[in-house]
Amino acid sequence: MAACGTAGGGSAGTAGVSRAPGPSPTADAAQLDAAEDFEVLEEEEEEEEEEEEEDLSELPPLEDMGRPPAPPREDTQPPEQDGGEAAEDPQEWLDVLGSGLLKKKTLVPGQGVDTRPRKGQDVTVRLKATLEDGSVVEENPALTFTLGDCDVLQALDLCVQLLEMGETALIVSDAKYCYGAQGRSPDVPPNAALTLEVELLAARDAPDLELLSGKEKIELANRKRERGNFFYQQADYVLAINSYDIALKVIGSSSKVDFSPDEEAELLDVKVKCLNNLAASQLKLDHYEAALKSCNLVLEHQPGNIKALFRKGKVLAQQGEYREAIPILKAALKLEPSNKTIHAELSKLVKKHADQKNVETEMYRKMLGNPSAAGAPGKCKDKLPWSIPWKWLFGATAIALGGVALSVVIAARN
Repeated sequence: MAACGTAGGGSAGTAGVSRAPGPSPTADAAQLDAAEDFEVLEEEEEEEEEEEEEDLSELPPLEDMGRPPAPPREDTQPPEQDGGEAAEDPQEWLDVLGSGLLKKKTLVPGQGVDTRPRKGQDVTVRLKATLEDGSVVEENPALTFTLGDCDVLQALDLCVQLLEMGETALIVSDAKYCYGAQGRSPDVPPNAALTLEVELLAARDAPDLELLSGKEKIELANRKRERGNFFYQQADYVLAINSYDIALKVIGSSSKVDFSPDEEAELLDVKVKCLNNLAASQLKLDHYEAALKSCNLVLEHQPGNIKALFRKGKVLAQQGEYREAIPILKAALKLEPSNKTIHAELSKLVKKHADQKNVETEMYRKMLGNPSAAGAPGKCKDKLPWSIPWKWLFGATAIALGGVALSVVIAARN
């Protein structure tokens, strides 16, 4: 499972929240960060060689995400004695998930179980993260995020729910719940375990979405969207979908505040980006019906959205609906005639459609009892269109003669 890097706080206006950079800066990641929904498509370029994915290098990047914010660097510097204590005094450690991959130990007691924060609240913690060699990779005196939204590393998101107000704890986490197999360039290597020292400073209810200003709602939705982009880069499409869904809920929430036309337009723009990226993530998981629905929602707002048209055509093609997919890709190509990716996909679908029609034609021939027709076209060409098989002529003659003979017999009896 991909890591949740810290990507901003839950409420608008939260300051000092470091953003989680995506995986190591590959060309695909850079495109994702700077692009719109084609972040997803461009990431697929690497997979094309293996899965015949489209080369979206020419399409605008996924979203206008200018590089997903990097998760707060948690310092994983376990105190020298703590590592040993984990082995010597296992009773002092809480095995959070029961797998031994995520453990928590209280260093300074808190104010009681009743003071633990709840999911959905905005929490503020002091954080220090270190690698196993003691290198500090993150220090944040006041990191704020929405608990349970996976705005931060999963290790942090899961364990803060177990902290009491004022408690300081040590968290030792496997890479699976931090930055995973990709790590975080340049300071967190791939598959690196982290040790987090965390103190819970505050917890408060998240702001009422109905009371957010247009600017605050846009900022909040963008933070959630950026987290989705981070997870997409980490190839954790389930968490990416979760983040895009949260962003869409923020955008779609009712409001008691009037927004300016510019704010309304910007909210729509963020919504379209989220839907496009959501479709890309759903497509990665083979959730074709859901991806088709996301594409259609984009096209309701922007009928000429190339990314949505491209993805819709791709979804239909994955479902074998080549006849429906081809005109959609042609429409996208008409909007951007020089796009090589759409050209390639369209050519591939036309060929598949032709192959599909040949298979159907052969199947119909077999159903009509003429399976050899396709296998011996030369023989058919040698026959004149008006020629009648000799067997038919012989049979017709025999029937005629039989009828005459029967008439003679009947006449003789009479």
